Amino acid sequence: MKNIVVINGPNLNMLGEREPDKYGSETLAEINAYLTVKAAELGLSLTFLQSNVEGELVTAIQDAAGADGVILNAGAYTHYSIAIRDAIASITVPVVEVHLSNIYKREEFRHVSVIAPVCKGSVAGFGKDSYLLALYSFFV
Repeated sequence: MKNIVVINGPNLNMLGEREPDKYGSETLAEINAYLTVKAAELGLSLTFLQSNVEGELVTAIQDAAGADGVILNAGAYTHYSIAIRDAIASITVPVVEVHLSNIYKREEFRHVSVIAPVCKGSVAGFGKDSYLLALYSFFV
């Protein structure tokens, strides 16, 4: 069974409360439960981590080197964290960048992802199903 590590960055612990018009009304725990069910249907196991601390995210990415894949919602770090970019580049495990909202329909500073060039691909704008689409990407 493939193991996929799902890593969520800053402020994603506030889902359900934080700007539901942009991020939906479900909590991160509810999204993780949804993903766990979908992953089981696909024969995948998931490991979850959320942190607001950049260094903890870097460590989680490095620790995922033994997994079969990583789904990463780096939150605001997407747009400026060279440390997270370098952590992704340092592992051979495929990483899929995920965003709940469509970052290209938002503020201009959100249009740039410094991590995208070192990721297998990116999924944005489909709410919680962005994570599901990322799960499917490990079969192509």
